Parts: sequence; C-alpha cells; structure tokens
Amino acid sequence: MPTPDSPTPAHDTPAHDTPAHDTSTAPTLLTGALTGKALADQVTRGVKADLRAWEFRPHLVSVLASGDPASRVYVDSKARRAERLGVQFTARDLGDTLTDAALHAALDELSADPGVHGIMLELPLAPGLDADAALLRLAPRKDVEGLSPANLALIAAGREAEALLPPTPRSIRFLLRAALGDDLRGLNIAVIGPGRTVGRPLTFMLNNRGATVTLCNEHTRDLGRVLAPMDAIVIAVGRAGLLRPEHVQPHHVVIDAGINVQPGGVVGDALPDLPVRAQSPVPGGVGPLTSALMYQNLVRAVKLQRGEPVE
Repeated sequence: MPTPDSPTPAHDTPAHDTPAHDTSTAPTLLTGALTGKALADQVTRGVKADLRAWEFRPHLVSVLASGDPASRVYVDSKARRAERLGVQFTARDLGDTLTDAALHAALDELSADPGVHGIMLELPLAPGLDADAALLRLAPRKDVEGLSPANLALIAAGREAEALLPPTPRSIRFLLRAALGDDLRGLNIAVIGPGRTVGRPLTFMLNNRGATVTLCNEHTRDLGRVLAPMDAIVIAVGRAGLLRPEHVQPHHVVIDAGINVQPGGVVGDALPDLPVRAQSPVPGGVGPLTSALMYQNLVRAVKLQRGEPVE
C-alpha cells in the first residue's frame, strides 16, 4: 500500500479517506448530476457500525458566533443527522456581539471538557472577531471540521493519515473521483475561491493526489480562458451565479460547493444545468456527503482521544 503522502494512490489513501474505510473497486465514472447521497449512505453505514461498538454517545458541539444565515443551514443539517445517528448534539449560540475574549473562553472550556468529543466553530464569524485566533483555541483532536492550524499543517505537509481532514474538501474529492476516476494524477483542476473552509485545504488535498491545481477567485480576469483547459472546476465563493455558461466547456466536471440562502431557497455559486459533462447540484451534491464525513471525523476524533487505533 502506498505511504500516506505517496502521490500514486489507487483509492485515495490514506484509508480513512475512503467512504467506508475500505479499498473496494473504483466506482463507475459518473456523468450528469453528481449527487452525494449514495456516498453519504455508504459513509453513514460505517459510522453507525462504529457507534454501535461504544457504550456511550459521543457529544458534538457546534459553536455559532455570527448571524450568518448559511451557518444556520449547516447547523440544522448537522443536528438532524446527529439525531438519526444517536450522537448527542449541542448548538451553542454565542450571538454576534461577543468579544474575542468571550469566544476564546468558550472554546477553551469545550476543548478541556472530557464530556465533549467534537467541536465545530461555524465560519464566518461575526465582524470584528478573529477566526485565526479562535481556531487556535480548538483542541486538534476535537476539531472535527479539520480547520485548526495543526490539522491544516499536516495536510499541507502531505501527512493526511495523521489529520482530521475538512469534510467539505473530502466530499469534493470523492465526487471528483466519481466523475474522473480514482487516480487524479496529472489532471488539471481549477479551484475558484481560496477560502479557509474549502479552497485552501482542497488545493493541498488535490495536490497530495497528484493533480495540478489552478487557484482562482471571483476577481480572476478572463475566467473562461483560464478554465478552458481544465478537466474539472470546483467553485466555493459564496456568490450565486458566478459560474455561467460562457465560462465552461462540454468536457468539464463542475463541483459546486457554494451555498447562498435566497428567498426561494438555497442555491450554489454555479448556475444550474450548465452545458458540461457532469455537475453537482445545490442542494443535494456536496452537502449530504459533507455532513456524513463530518460524523466520520467525529468517530476518528473519539478514537484518537481514547488512544484507540485509527486507519
């Protein structure tokens, strides 16, 4: 088996980065709508098996420190899945007027509490709060969203097997494999949006699998020309309709990780039904798998805290 930082994995090793901790045969390459439900169901079966082996319910805490409507959507989704799995879930809403000191005190308390097994700090924070300073307060082995500097440093160093990986980038990588094949070596992938939760970690995670990554943003000039030679496009900016038909080619695979709450519902950053080979919808694409992978991270976090072996 390749080492964790080998650029030549056949099934996206390390082992914890396969949907159900296995090395089954490569999936049939998908076209059209890239939905995450089937993979999410596979992940959830593995999580349930792990949870049944324990005589306690892991406790997951979501910390809200903003009035961001997208964060509320994510928290509600996580809470529903926690209830179905039998995980104890607490949403701690600190409001949007607190100070950095108050936020740090809350995160320190949760990190030190042995009754808390996983912590999520919902981003973005309220204006004036320092996300970098706040994430430093998370115990790395309770950081189930993989956003603390300790976990991101392991990813950047190519040591993914030792880290808790951010679930949204993992979800994206799974969907890319479903459309492009397990072996991403040599493929050209554009990531639009260098954000902390998706774009930045995903860039390293794709590079760890041998892909050539072009990092763009909403200000990239002549976006259609930049994207034309790409095999796949990932967009995660938080701007509805940013990716349009004039930007894409028929051979492209588009993974939309944007979430924009509008009066008619939640929409992505790409217009729906683009003239491409495959596209993930919003909702129903990245989201279901992201939620399932976050709970897989909780299982891994508990094992690390208890000194149990992990894959």
